[in-house]
Amino acid sequence: MTETRILVLIPARMAATRLPGKPLLDIGGLPMIVHVLRRAEEAKIGRVAVATDTPEIAAAVKAAGGEVVMTRADHASGSDRIHEAMRTIDPDGRAEIVVNLQGDFPTIAPGTIRAALPPNRLRALYFTRATAPHGDGPRYHHIGLYAYRRAALERFVALPPSPLEQQEKLEQLRALEAGMRIDITIVDSVPRGVDTPADLETARKILKPHSD
Repeated sequence: MTETRILVLIPARMAATRLPGKPLLDIGGLPMIVHVLRRAEEAKIGRVAVATDTPEIAAAVKAAGGEVVMTRADHASGSDRIHEAMRTIDPDGRAEIVVNLQGDFPTIAPGTIRAALPPNRLRALYFTRATAPHGDGPRYHHIGLYAYRRAALERFVALPPSPLEQQEKLEQLRALEAGMRIDITIVDSVPRGVDTPADLETARKILKPHSD
């Protein structure tokens, strides 16, 4: 699958209440959103852009040499934002696969991003999970990494928010309630999502620049 057929989009906005201004918080001298951008670029699976409604985020990404697409502020879910961004920067429909990488996973491995694209199985939505060892067996951690066939994303955003989605605040429930297929890929590593000050400090330790 060539790069022109895959589009990696990173939704980012300033809506976090537990960690205000999260996308722009400094980690090792770079805003968090730039770290996520770099991991997506290092995956080398396709064109990468940040989708945001916030000028400050756009400015930080552009300063780092990244591509930005501005979106509306009133989307019901990240997938709705991704859909608008896809249509804006790929109006001719060249991208067949759209990857949605959440903007608060600065430590995600490029290989984990690539793992969201199992060969010859891109017929539906994909949600990627990682396993972590536990005394009574593995536990599964959801990663904010989704891959969509373009037609599946078009169908998804045409659906109204479902009752379970609204109740649980999980957009994938909209797809399940509509009978859409979702496949899950198991990966080996557990990237650190950043939702709290403690998460932020953990990410800073992991990504701390090493001196020569």
